[in-house]
Amino acid sequence: MAQLPKWAVTRQDNAANMAVSLMTSTPATKVAVIEDVKEIREGLGQLINATPGFRCSGIYPSMEDALEKIPHNLPDLVLSDIGLPGIDGISGIRILKERHPDLLILMLTVYDDNERIFDALCAGACGYLLKKTPWPKLIEALKEAVEGGSPMSPEVARRVISLFREIKPPQADYELTPHEVRLLRMLVEGHSYKTAAAELNVSVNTIKFHLRHIYDKLHVHTKSEAVAKALRHGLTR
Repeated sequence: MAQLPKWAVTRQDNAANMAVSLMTSTPATKVAVIEDVKEIREGLGQLINATPGFRCSGIYPSMEDALEKIPHNLPDLVLSDIGLPGIDGISGIRILKERHPDLLILMLTVYDDNERIFDALCAGACGYLLKKTPWPKLIEALKEAVEGGSPMSPEVARRVISLFREIKPPQADYELTPHEVRLLRMLVEGHSYKTAAAELNVSVNTIKFHLRHIYDKLHVHTKSEAVAKALRHGLTR
C-alpha cells in the first residue's frame, strides 16, 4: 500500500476534536468524499467537519455507493479519487455531471499523468489535486472551487500548460475576442471569478458578463465545460 498522507491517519484521542459541530451564520458547504482507502476516507471526513464553513455530507468507499446515495443528500462539492474499485473516478464524474450538472467535482488522486488529468477535466472535474497536498492547501482548494476557481496542484498545472503546446489549433472559429481568450486562459489556469477580476482590475460582475458571452460562443453552459473545450481544441494557445 502507498504511504498515506499525514492527514489520513486518524487518532482515537483526537476524534472528539475532529467531529466539532460548527455553527455559522451561513449554511456550511457540503462536501462528499469518494475514496476506497478507509484511513484516507475517514481522515478527510473528520478534517472537513473540523473546518469552519464546511460539513462532510457523506463518505463513500466506491463510486457505485456514491451514485446510489448522493442523490438523497446532494452535496455542493465532491472530492473523488480516480483509482476506485468498480466504476473508476473519471467514469463516475461523467455520470454524476450528467445527473447533477451543477455539482462541483474535485479530483484527489495519486495519478499525475497527462492522460488522466486531461480525461478528468474533460469529463467535468473543476480541479485536480494530488494526495500529497498538505491539508491547509486542500482547504484552500475547496474554498477556491466553491468560489468558481479550478484548483490544481502545481505539478498538475504545469502538465496542463504542456498539454496546450501539444494540442493542435482549433479547426472551428468560435470568434473569441483577444480579451475573451485571455479570460478563458485564466479559467484554465485555475483562476476563480474573484481572482480573475482582481488580475484584470474589473468587477466580478464584469467577469461573469464576459463569461456568458464566452459560453454562448462555445455552446457550453458551465465553466468546466468551457475549460474542457479549451483543452480539446487549443483555444487559449
